[in-house]
Amino acid sequence: MMTPRERWIETLTFGTPDRIPFVPGGGRESTLARWRREGLPADAGPVGYVKKTLGIDEAPPKNPPPSLGVDFRLIPQFEEKVLEHKGGHLVVQDWKGNICEISDQFDVSYLRHAKDFVTRRWIRCPVETREDWERMKTRYALDAPGRFPDDFDARCRRAADRDGILGVAFSGPFWQLREWCGFEGLCMMMVEQPDLVDEMAAFWRDFVDAMLERIFDRVAPDHIFISEDMAYKEKSMISPAMARRFCLPSWRRWADRSRTAGVPILDIDSDGFIGELIPLWIEAGLNCCDPIEVAAGCDLNDFRRRFGRSMAYQGGIDKRAMAKGGPVIRREIDRLRPVIRDGGYIPGCDHGVPSDVSWEAYLDYCRLLAEETGWL
Repeated sequence: MMTPRERWIETLTFGTPDRIPFVPGGGRESTLARWRREGLPADAGPVGYVKKTLGIDEAPPKNPPPSLGVDFRLIPQFEEKVLEHKGGHLVVQDWKGNICEISDQFDVSYLRHAKDFVTRRWIRCPVETREDWERMKTRYALDAPGRFPDDFDARCRRAADRDGILGVAFSGPFWQLREWCGFEGLCMMMVEQPDLVDEMAAFWRDFVDAMLERIFDRVAPDHIFISEDMAYKEKSMISPAMARRFCLPSWRRWADRSRTAGVPILDIDSDGFIGELIPLWIEAGLNCCDPIEVAAGCDLNDFRRRFGRSMAYQGGIDKRAMAKGGPVIRREIDRLRPVIRDGGYIPGCDHGVPSDVSWEAYLDYCRLLAEETGWL
């Protein structure tokens, strides 16, 4: 039997895995609260409990890799604090320096961790002027305390002898510049101050590249994971021409360095309709993407016809079909069977599992998925 690492790489590189990894997706706080009311034990994680319930015999890694402990984020971070509480809402400053408004049923920790689906109203972002940008740059010193853990070399040595998956995750240029400038602010800058956007993108490209160089000098991970949410329901948030100018140089630099280091999976994540972005990602040298949101018009069968085996995928199962269950989720699995059989695809929920999916419907979906991927 293959190790989890071998199975995952073999699947996403269009090889011949013994089974396809079982990755159904999990829920956030509101979803887990419902599932616990409907039968999930309070002390159990959903995926582990499903495996036990269904009899899925997937051995965990014997030598899981340690976390490398590398921090691509700003150092120091901004103070998280509540600035105002009024009318059922909080005005807060988050760790990235944003001022935003959220419901008072949450707190600032929900803006640090994706614990649940939280709607927010942006009031001010930390980079609105060149002066703001000059100050922000100082928070990305490569040798800042905490950027790499004190035992980084030892962690890398332990990771070399692994049978679990080792990844390195960081923000892409659109994601990171949006965190600095806000979505509307960044889009306006791309039109009104494109040279400043070029400068910020180049800074981020070089910073991430230097981080990767230090990591790859010691260990070659199994994948890089680039967070790059940049698409609406039907279109990219910026034009392909803008993506080519402001993002493609970073994607290409990081992909080239990763491939040279022997990293097999170069993964990029974006919600929304990504059909017009995939050709750019392929051109950059990236070879995997997710979560393939069906409600946004993403169709894996169409993508496979158009892009062949130049791109592998993770996700792609319509969460709305999961909620409806019964014959609807069965038709959804049937729809994806050609891509599952063709390889280069790990099927799972096309985002976090929402709370309209009952525990019974989740179990049924997991049973179907386990059968389709060879575990039952």
